[in-house]
This record gives sequence, C-alpha cells and structure tokens, in this order.
Amino acid sequence: MSDNLLEINNLNISFTTFAGTVQAVRGVSLDLKKGETLALVGESGSGKSVICRSIMGLLAKNAQIDSGEILFQGDNLLAKSNKDMRHVRGKKISMIFQNPMTSLNPTMTIGYQVSEALLLHEKVRKSAARKRAVELLELVGIPDAGRRLNDYPHQFSGGQRQRIVTAIALACNPEILIADEPTTALDVTIQAQILELLKDLQRKVSTSIIFITHDLGVVANVADRVAVVYGGKIVELGLVEEIFYHPQHPYTWGLLRSMPTTDTDDEELYAIPGSPPNLLNPPPGDLFAARNPYALTADIHVEPPMFQVSPTHWAATWLLDPRSPKVAPPPAIAARHQYFQERRKNAAQQPILSGGVR
Repeated sequence: MSDNLLEINNLNISFTTFAGTVQAVRGVSLDLKKGETLALVGESGSGKSVICRSIMGLLAKNAQIDSGEILFQGDNLLAKSNKDMRHVRGKKISMIFQNPMTSLNPTMTIGYQVSEALLLHEKVRKSAARKRAVELLELVGIPDAGRRLNDYPHQFSGGQRQRIVTAIALACNPEILIADEPTTALDVTIQAQILELLKDLQRKVSTSIIFITHDLGVVANVADRVAVVYGGKIVELGLVEEIFYHPQHPYTWGLLRSMPTTDTDDEELYAIPGSPPNLLNPPPGDLFAARNPYALTADIHVEPPMFQVSPTHWAATWLLDPRSPKVAPPPAIAARHQYFQERRKNAAQQPILSGGVR
C-alpha cells in the first residue's frame, strides 16, 4: 500500500474564456507524504494555485478537469460531489488563502469565523466551539485571545489577520494544510514570524503542508521537497537540497539567479528574459525554450520528458539527455551554494519567534 497521503496523477485542467481555451494545468503528477512540506514554486500564472484549488474542489465555474485523478488516502476527490467535498474541505484538507485582508468576512466577529468550521464539522456546542477558538487563537500567537473574540477583522493588523486565517484553517486539525502565498502581503519581519509559526505548528500536530510561493528564499527555510512549476507543468521536482544545490532545469537556474542576496557586489538584479508562455495556444516543444539561453534544437520541436537525476530528483529538460552536449549551470548558481547552506544552518538554529504579531 502506498504511504502517500495525497497523489495527483496526470492532472489536466483548462479554462474556457472569450479568447479561447486556456490550458492552465498540463499533465501534473505529484505526491505528498504525512508530515511533509511540499513547496510549489513558479512565476505568477504558472498554475500553482489552480493545482491546489482543484484539490479543494474550489475551481471557477469556467474550469474543466479534462483528465487525471486526485487521490486522498486512496479516495479520488474528483469523483466526489460538491456535497461530499464539504465533509473533506475544511476538516481533512484546509487552505490558507492568498490575501488575509479579503479572506475574512468584515461583518462577522473573529470568534464566529474561527468557530464556524467547528460547528459545521465537529458538531460541538457553541460554548465548546468558542473555547476551542480561544485555544486556536492563542496557538497562533494572538494576545489576549479570549477578550478579542468579539472583535472584527479591521481591528487587527495584517500579521494578526494572517494568523487568524491560519487558526481557521487549523480548527479541525486537518491532515493537509495548503498555504497559498501566506506571506505575500506582509513585511519581512512578519513573514519570518508566520513561517516560524507554520513550522512550529507542523511539529506539534504533524500536518502535511503544501506551500505555494514564487519566492525560493522562503522555500529554503520551510520545505522538504520542491516542485518547480512553469506553464502549467512540473519542470523540476526534488528534495530542497537538490533543487538549491544541484538544480538541473534552466528555469530553476533563472529563479535562483533572480533572488537578491547580500553576498554579492552586483548592482543589478537578474531577471529571466521574456514572458511566460501564452497557454491559449501553447507552442510545440519546451514552453521555456523561447526564454532559455541554453535551448537546444530539440526544445523547439519536442516537449522533453522527465529525466531522473537521482531516486528523488527529476527534471524535464533535454540537457539531461545522454545525446545532448554537456552544459554547466551558470557560475552564479555555483556561487550561491554556500549562501544557501549558511541560510539553512542559521534557520535551523534560530529559535521560534514568540509573542503576538503587531
């Protein structure tokens, strides 16, 4: 029997628009184990959020799941009705949505919004739900939680609202927590506290986490494995050490090079040339070929398969074909290895940030 908590097999999702059909997710296959943190990394529009919303059964009305399956504990979620998904969504699989400023209902108290999932899924009394709401708010670091149950979202700071959204997602002790860019709208100090909070919560309750982000610097501190997404496909998948220390796909090289660091004298930030592909009418071959300075002739005509680099590492690039010329990563990638090693070492030694977010 598989030890995977979640499996996605050959998932294809499209959207019908006035301009035509957008092929948003193209043949994605992933798995997630209990207690693991899997990061989905890529530029905006790459398909990261669509993949995760399909797990939750929260795709837009103009979306079609063309093929594939999503297995949660061996049960295909795509075969479930919306009514059946209500017993999964929020209870077994929860999601922290991208913008805490708009995720909370401004007309309802925080106490009610945190208690709502408990009342729906756990069938507890209101008094028990409010007591549990206080515990959850204290767990995520909201000071004086009992007194603030009757406060409204506008009475909290951005960092506190992000913690409240996290508390709502954790209310029913889900087995999988999907965090969709939970630090995007926050300053760097609050970002660090939210990331430490997620790591601390995972240690306490062994929740599996799918972390969506475009920031590889964040990934270095939280993930066990990384899936790099481009043009609706997984182009590289591996352990976090493999992605950071031995990246194989030119797109991953570009993402790593575009990260600002303090260990360089470069005055200009690197940017990947060009723009993401038009998924209304994807070109043949490798979708990254037009932006890839290392592209081969094969990239223009034939889409590369996933080549296995190690038992845990795969990349979809013709550069890994034995017939291809040997191409070394840019010198800037090799120079960053020491930087990432130091960053992970410091993160492992750093104590959990405590206290309320203000």
